[in-house]
Amino acid sequence: MPRRIQATALSVMLLLSLGFALVGCTQPAPPAEQTEAATPPAEEQAAPGMEENALYTPSYKPTGEETAVIKTSQGDITVVLYGKDAPIHVGNFVELVKKGFYDKTKFHRYEPGFVIQGGDPQTKDATREDVAGAAGNPASMFGTGGPGYTIKGEFDTATNPNKHVEGALGMARSQSPDSAGSQFYFTLAATPFLDGNYTVFGRVTEGMDVVQKLRAGDEIISVTISGAE
Repeated sequence: MPRRIQATALSVMLLLSLGFALVGCTQPAPPAEQTEAATPPAEEQAAPGMEENALYTPSYKPTGEETAVIKTSQGDITVVLYGKDAPIHVGNFVELVKKGFYDKTKFHRYEPGFVIQGGDPQTKDATREDVAGAAGNPASMFGTGGPGYTIKGEFDTATNPNKHVEGALGMARSQSPDSAGSQFYFTLAATPFLDGNYTVFGRVTEGMDVVQKLRAGDEIISVTISGAE
C-alpha cells in the first residue's frame, strides 16, 4: 500500500477513535430525589399549609441570618443559609430541623468529585452497612423518601444568583422543577452545569474537610440552627 494511502487510513482510524471517546464522556447524573409510583398509605395526611395537589409553603420566614451546624459521624459542618435568596427552601429546612427530621438519617449517595447527598427519612432506621451497600443500586428504596410534600423551586438566577461552588448546599429533586422535599446535597467541587437548574440555599463555611470525607452510610447525628426567630 502506498505510504500516502497508509497515512490517510491511519488518520481516519484516529479520528474515529477520538469520536467514540467523546461520545462516551457524559456529565454525572444530577442530584435527584427519586419518586415511587406506589399509592401512599390511606392514613397519610397533607402537611399544614397544603391543599390537595398544592405545593407546601413553610410558615417559618427566614431572617437571612440563619446558620446550621450539621453534626455527622465524620465531624461537624457549619453552613450559612441563604434565607433572602431562597426563603422557601431555607424556611422548609429550618422547620424540618426543628422537628428533628434529619437526626439519625444517613447520607445515601456519594459521587466522587461531584456530590454527597442525604436527607431521606427511610435511612433513619437502616444500618450504615445497609445504606452503603445499597448505594448505586437502582432498585434501592434509599433516595425515594421525603417529608410527604414538595416545595417550589427557587433556582431562577434573576432572584437566586448563588452558584454551585465547592461546598454549595443544594436541594435534590426529580425531573419536575417543583419536586424538592427534604433531600439535600453538598457539592464536592464546582459544578456550574447545575446552576439555574437546582436550588442553592446555603454554603459550607467551616468543615469542608469533613464534607470531603463523607461517604454513603455516614450518619447525620443532629442539626441545629442559629440566627432563627
